[in-house]
Amino acid sequence: MIRRGLLSGLATTWTLGKIIFPITLFVTLLGYTPVLDWIANLIAPLMNLIGLPGEAAIPLVIGNVLNLFAGIGAILSLELTVKEVFILAIMLSFSHNLIVESAVATKVGIKVAPIIAVRIFLAFFSAFVINLVWSGGSEQAVYGLASTSATAVEATGWGAIIMVGLETAFWGVVQLAAIVIPLMLVVQIMRERGWLNVISKWLAPLTRLIGVDRNTSVTLASGLTIGLAYGAGVMIEAVKQDRVRKKDLYIVFIFLVACHAVVEDTVVFLVLGIPVWPLLLIRVVTALLLTIVISRIWTQLEKKNSDIYKKEAIYEH
Repeated sequence: MIRRGLLSGLATTWTLGKIIFPITLFVTLLGYTPVLDWIANLIAPLMNLIGLPGEAAIPLVIGNVLNLFAGIGAILSLELTVKEVFILAIMLSFSHNLIVESAVATKVGIKVAPIIAVRIFLAFFSAFVINLVWSGGSEQAVYGLASTSATAVEATGWGAIIMVGLETAFWGVVQLAAIVIPLMLVVQIMRERGWLNVISKWLAPLTRLIGVDRNTSVTLASGLTIGLAYGAGVMIEAVKQDRVRKKDLYIVFIFLVACHAVVEDTVVFLVLGIPVWPLLLIRVVTALLLTIVISRIWTQLEKKNSDIYKKEAIYEH
């Protein structure tokens, strides 16, 4: 079991590393050209509304088109403040890997458009609020092993610049491996020991709180622990076997797009050197409030439509 978990971790690291390494290298090299300045000037007015410089759009685009790790790889090559990195982390935690995770949503049986709309709205709204209420975080962010601030300033000539890019990309993958391999080992143990089913029983109070049936607990458990992309197979099978209602499916997915892979997505942001507990708290509270409100509104609409149907039936009778 440990061997399978380690092999799974290595395979995942290899898959993700093939994305992070070239993107980190590319964006680092791009930083020594006028391209970033051109992009920054083009979209600076929009990004300034949420407290970010123009070049911060690059990790947002990369993270949403590819995945969270690719977005983090792009952040590692930029010199940002703690507040700017935290805002980017919040945005990417809500909205990332849209292509793959939206494909999961279609396989489970829900429409993609509302899920994507919710994720993008949460990303920009949360960024706007944080920028508005947080006055601190003006110090330079330190990325740990992947920090590039000092070496990037000293690099002169394309040979030195390329070496800086390779070094940054290398340490980014090393830190990725240090996070992903133990994580996948734990996931393998959870899967083979049947702990996922135990966790689903623990989630019964949560299913009641957000107004869905208990048969959604396996879908919730897999999404919370493994994530939408990694837990896709578990969720698709659970939906088929447990016969989850369409309403409950939408409510659960809205909860999960705001708060999924809570361990993995939280731990991986440690690479950026930002406080992760506030990040986790914001995700959990936002997911709970959003789904409770939507669930209550949906229930009221169902009740109203049912009453109208009954009145029409009585009238026709």
